[in-house]
Amino acid sequence: MIAPEAVVTFDQLDGFRVVKSLGLVRGEAVAPRNFLRSTFRSIGSFIGLAPVDYLSDAERARTESLAQLLGNAESLGANGVVALQFDASEQGDGSTRVRALGEAVLLDPQPGSQR
Repeated sequence: MIAPEAVVTFDQLDGFRVVKSLGLVRGEAVAPRNFLRSTFRSIGSFIGLAPVDYLSDAERARTESLAQLLGNAESLGANGVVALQFDASEQGDGSTRVRALGEAVLLDPQPGSQR
């Protein structure tokens, strides 16, 4: 299992060196449009309420895409992911697609590191 601290948006991880790049990995999830939620969200926006449901849908899709990415990285034998990026786009049907992209790597603690 890849530790959360071994997943970074940077090209390298402090205290570790990249021993080997195993290639690009990705994960993808779609948050379908819910018309009832959309209606309540619109009403909530109109009266000044925060769009909590939208945030939770987007966060759920982000979490699912990251879990898929990590599973793909682990299947390659990686113990870390560097250069992690997320991309979100709204589809024609109103759903939101979230993609996670990163580089699966083998990490090794640097000599003298406290890790």
